[in-house]
Amino acid sequence: MSLVGGSLLLVFGLSRGGRSGALAALGGGALIYRAARGRSLLYDALGLREEPTHVARVASLAHCRGVTVRRTVAINKPVEEVYAFWRAFENLPRFMRHLESVTCDGPRRSRWVARAPAGRRVTWDAEIVDERPNELIAWRSLDDADIRNAGAVAFERGPGGRGTTIRVSLAYAPPGGKFAAVIAKLFGEEPSQQVQDDLRRLKHLMEAGEVPTTEGQPRGES
Repeated sequence: MSLVGGSLLLVFGLSRGGRSGALAALGGGALIYRAARGRSLLYDALGLREEPTHVARVASLAHCRGVTVRRTVAINKPVEEVYAFWRAFENLPRFMRHLESVTCDGPRRSRWVARAPAGRRVTWDAEIVDERPNELIAWRSLDDADIRNAGAVAFERGPGGRGTTIRVSLAYAPPGGKFAAVIAKLFGEEPSQQVQDDLRRLKHLMEAGEVPTTEGQPRGES
């Protein structure tokens, strides 16, 4: 919204001219800055702090104020089975399309490799910061990560104790900041849709034992 509104104000101000036009252009520039940097010039000038209220209230997300995604899926399998499958992080690339590999380095640390646009790869090391068997896994990337990220996965028993509801909260700071993420959305790389597709593939994998090759992929990709 800041990017779109700022661009409109900037164009309006430059076309109008005069003092009012200059003020509109200045306001538009401030909004574009906010979209690109995730900060407000007005808040900075007033000495105020913008609280990351859009981020899940878990310690693992405290250092990440970029893009935030929350998604939920219900799986017709016992919570113990779903939790154990996810906790074996090597399983994650089986349903996360952009993830190439996860290698565990001890009980709480792991190394992640993901595919990026233009044939690139990005890597990061992550650590578990909170874990409750069959209930919660929360993690965050280490400081030298290519992509700073953090998140939490909550596992809840379904109604009557049948099935499992998974609630995912994910936050990450993409290279180039929020502005890069906004541009990616405009060109079809919508993070929330990617996560939803991943969870849909997880549901099929857990319930049917395989991932459909065309589900959620308009071009038939797996």
